Amino acid sequence: MSAVPATSASTPVPGAPVGAIDRSALMHNYADPLVTFVRGEGSTLYDTEGRPYLDFLSGLAVTSLGHAHPVVAEAVATQARTLSHVSNLFGNVVGPDVAVTLDRLIGGGVERAGGQVFFANSGAEAIECAIKLARRWAGPDRYTVVSTDNAFHGRTLAALAATGQYEKQAAFLPMPAGFDHVPYGDLDAMDAACDPARVAAVLVEPILGEAGVVVPSSDYLGGLRQLCTERGILLMVDEIQTGLGRTGRWFAFQHMGIEPDVVTMAKALGNGMPIGACWARGEVAAAFVPGDHGSTFGGQPLAMSAAQATLSVMEAEDVPAKAAAAGARLRDGLGRLPGVASVRGEGLLLAVVLVNDFAGPACAEALQGGLVINAPKPNVLRFAPSLLVSDADIDRALGILSRVLARLLASFGPAGGAPVSAVTSAVTSAVTGNTATDEGENHG
Repeated sequence: MSAVPATSASTPVPGAPVGAIDRSALMHNYADPLVTFVRGEGSTLYDTEGRPYLDFLSGLAVTSLGHAHPVVAEAVATQARTLSHVSNLFGNVVGPDVAVTLDRLIGGGVERAGGQVFFANSGAEAIECAIKLARRWAGPDRYTVVSTDNAFHGRTLAALAATGQYEKQAAFLPMPAGFDHVPYGDLDAMDAACDPARVAAVLVEPILGEAGVVVPSSDYLGGLRQLCTERGILLMVDEIQTGLGRTGRWFAFQHMGIEPDVVTMAKALGNGMPIGACWARGEVAAAFVPGDHGSTFGGQPLAMSAAQATLSVMEAEDVPAKAAAAGARLRDGLGRLPGVASVRGEGLLLAVVLVNDFAGPACAEALQGGLVINAPKPNVLRFAPSLLVSDADIDRALGILSRVLARLLASFGPAGGAPVSAVTSAVTSAVTGNTATDEGENHG
């Protein structure tokens, strides 16, 4: 084993307080953080003062094996000492193995699905690949992509155009042409929008993440599959937040028994290492030829080593089964908390709908109490803990949240509202909208 370098005076000591951090050189597209984290282990984060927090957000569904997982950390360290990057002008031995594993998981985990994978660096880039592939496959006259209202597909320009949230698009108009939106869950509206003479693909989230973990009716994805098949349109499923075990299956579309044409993924794939992927059926992937699409960093050995280790642990631990079991425990506990009107989601992607619009204050007070969650909507709290979260950590999180919600319910009541304290108000503004977005919230 290599010798560990001696700690110098300038090297942070784990758990030791960290001095003031100068953020003046950073662009102001995020609100100033209320907490700065310096270390993580499993489901626990530690701030600059060494204070622990239960992480039930996982960096927006990214660190699905928990922080600093030893197998992933060792794989990345070993690869960094061996070969980190060569560009796609040359091959490496890690990427092809990861692609085979993903193709097998798309097929359910046993047999390969017969598709091919393009590797990128983020969810938004995976979406960009899917959009370009759809246009290349359909030809120059069929370039429209139909997505849904309130969906989130990323913040790069084409991905933003596919995102059904006008408030995110408004500052950057005009959007690129060729994107239509219909209400989520409305098969009749999708039917009316899908003119096969101009539409190349339908792009859909199996569960709306940023919109507050909205689950469609059980016939929605199946209806989309039938519609797309009948009209010769690609069905592209955005699994960037839902994929790789989080909902209790390897991919959320598998709950409905359908076979998509294209699947995008990112977030959990590298357990914190920036990586995205776009999978497509073989005959669809064949539309790309050398030079059509590329990425300098996509598929590089360093990122691939993180994905390879992450997937290995996921399969060894059977994370879909763990997510289903832990999700049932968390869902049951959330449903018993004061101020909770309902619980929705699948596996360990869950949200509670509150009886009033105090999700922001609840999120803020939970953070002060040592629990990291977020509020995608004024009356919705979202939970995406590690897929290896323990029962003890679930119970601790429920205890913190129970105390927070009891206090807020007493102040706000089930209808109307009450003024939020000055401290809670200031914290709320930072932990809701602005800092709750990643590259996209579905996609970074």
